[in-house]
Amino acid sequence: MASVLSYESLVHAVAGAVGSMTAMTVFFPLDTARLRLQGVVNVLLTTPLWVVNTRLKLQGAKFRNEDIVPTNYKGIIDAFHQIIRDEGVLALWNGTFPSLLLVFNPAIQFMFYEGLKRQLLKKKTKLSSLDVFIIGAIAKAIATTVTYPMQTVQSILRFGRHRLNPDNRTLGSLRNVLYLLHQRVKRFGIIGLYKGLEAKLLQTVLTAALMFLVYEKLTAATFTIMGLKRAHKH
Repeated sequence: MASVLSYESLVHAVAGAVGSMTAMTVFFPLDTARLRLQGVVNVLLTTPLWVVNTRLKLQGAKFRNEDIVPTNYKGIIDAFHQIIRDEGVLALWNGTFPSLLLVFNPAIQFMFYEGLKRQLLKKKTKLSSLDVFIIGAIAKAIATTVTYPMQTVQSILRFGRHRLNPDNRTLGSLRNVLYLLHQRVKRFGIIGLYKGLEAKLLQTVLTAALMFLVYEKLTAATFTIMGLKRAHKH
């Protein structure tokens, strides 16, 4: 036990900690890039499943929009088969471009959360549970509102069965995304980009607010257990 708690062991421990901190600091940008890349890879791998899922859920629904072509899929396998046969394999990745942009939704959410948190900590030394819940809800509401037009276009592209812009089959391209945004505004006005926003806010805001509340409580508990005093930036 004495050898374990010796001065030499302490030197090695400190050296290891400093080395670890240095490596983390140097490679932190790469770690951030890795997380972003994971988000991109996740989008590319799961988009075909979301496309099929969206079409199966909307199958049989009555649409007032005459540009939408009805579908008749017997199941998941048949949906994949018909999409590839009638529209080509790339149709399985409709909505990829908006999905990639939506990867930044959490970044916007955390940016506003940390900003609001810093502003409140200038006026008080500690945030209450209600404070955390409210600023978490506000941050998510802002992020959702900012990115919602992309979610609208994403849903349109995933459904895919519409007659809009028939000359351009690259439904995931920036050009077609801008075209669909323009058509949406032209037909329904700016409000058309935010149809269904209320339901989306109810779905995401309360969840995010609860997540931030739990996150702060767990962080505070961890600092308490470790016997550390959490530093606040003023």
